[in-house]
Amino acid sequence: MQVTKLQKTVSIVLGLFLFTTGVSHLTFQRTAFLAQVPNWVPFNADSVVLLSGAVEIILGASLILLPELRVIIGWIVAFFLVAVFPGNIAQLANHRDAFGLNSDLLRWMRLPLQPILIVLVLWSTNAWRKWRDKIKLNNQYDMLWSNKYI
Repeated sequence: MQVTKLQKTVSIVLGLFLFTTGVSHLTFQRTAFLAQVPNWVPFNADSVVLLSGAVEIILGASLILLPELRVIIGWIVAFFLVAVFPGNIAQLANHRDAFGLNSDLLRWMRLPLQPILIVLVLWSTNAWRKWRDKIKLNNQYDMLWSNKYI
């Protein structure tokens, strides 16, 4: 399954984005990321910020440096982005200012960005296409099998 130049480019840009965001968790944006840790998370908020930053660094580097594993890395990144999405909701629900989001309107406007990132990751790594092709192949096999013995 061939990946286009555009997909490679988007994957690298997403990798750089994740890597730099992860670095910012550990350094200059560490306090801002505390605004996203939901109150119901049963761990120390600073530890959550540090751990999620380390994970983002690893995932970003993996998107760039491990193209042979792009499909599995794409799924892992997508699941990670789903897992941290409650942080965006918590920032809105708790009216916490961070990252220049100093109004509920701005915090609401940010929410659709996460699904867009997820779609871009799944598209750029061919993860979505590989899953679709596998389902299509399984459906064809099932139809062939069921017609053979009717």
